[in-house]
Order: sequence, then C-alpha cells, then structure tokens
Amino acid sequence: MEGLRLERRAVEGLDDIRQQLLDVYAEIYADRLSEEFHSVERFDERLGWNTEIPGFAAVVGYLDDTPVGYAYGCVLQETTRWWNGLRTPVPADATTETGTRTFALSELMVVEKARGTGLARHIHDALLRDRIEERVTLLVERDHPKVRALYESWGYEWFGEVMPFEDAPLYDALMLQAEPAQS
Repeated sequence: MEGLRLERRAVEGLDDIRQQLLDVYAEIYADRLSEEFHSVERFDERLGWNTEIPGFAAVVGYLDDTPVGYAYGCVLQETTRWWNGLRTPVPADATTETGTRTFALSELMVVEKARGTGLARHIHDALLRDRIEERVTLLVERDHPKVRALYESWGYEWFGEVMPFEDAPLYDALMLQAEPAQS
C-alpha cells in the first residue's frame, strides 16, 4: 500500500498513541459500543491488562499519518487466565503456559476504508516477525466466520471454544504454530 507506515510499539511507547487506538476501536465497533463488553471503556481496560504482561508488543499502521489499523498482544504467562473460559476438552498440556510458549494476539483491527487491501496481513506479520514463542493464539467471535476463514487462510487452526468473560460473546480460539528457525 502506497504511503503505508508500520510502527512498532512497546509498553513504553503506547501512552502517546493510546487515544488514537481507542478512536480506531470506536470507529470499528461503532454499532456495538452500547454493549457493555464492546464499550470503549471495557476495551481500554482490556488493553491495559495486556500492557501489564511481559512481552507486550503492538504494531500500528498509518496512512498519511492517520492510524488505519493495529494489532497487539502479549506472551501468556504461567498464571494466565487466557484459557479459563475454554469449553472444549483438550490435552492437559495444551494450555500449559511457560512465559515463552505462546504469544496471544489480543486484537487485530483495520478501519473500513483500508479493508481488503492486505493491510491486516501486513500488520499481523510485522507484529509476529522475530517472535521467539513456539505458537500464536487468538480469539475470533463465533459470529464472524469470514474473519475466522481469513485467519485459517494464514495458517491458523481451530483449537477450541472460549467464553473469556461472562458478558463476552462466544469465541473460537485459533492457534498458529511458529515457523521453525532457519539455520
């Protein structure tokens, strides 16, 4: 995309763009902001939780200095609650976290005018570039099969059904195995 600039951010560089992230979220979820779970305040709270976890990383996509999409996530720690709402039986060790095993892609969003341009994939790949974890997980609302199909076309596989919070929608957890390091 001509004029696209991707910018990596760690926790230390997030405060100066936090409002921009909230504004993009509000634009994308405009029709659902009245739902408590999808309110800007609850999203900001979830963003805050992510920044408190080691391994937080974000990538923001800009066109003409305007943010048009971003992704962020963190490394699941031994004490993570990420799998607490898992409703699907999986082998016991499948949800064992070590603080280096799994990167959780918490959000990936692109504004309407930039959809269908490949921007989501560029942001996704930039966020995951040089990650050392052996796998990546993310949650996709069950009511969004097209989004799930997109992730599956990128190599993600269904892992299970998750209800992360009592007032959250039902999600499909997807998993992507990391590429083996080239020697």
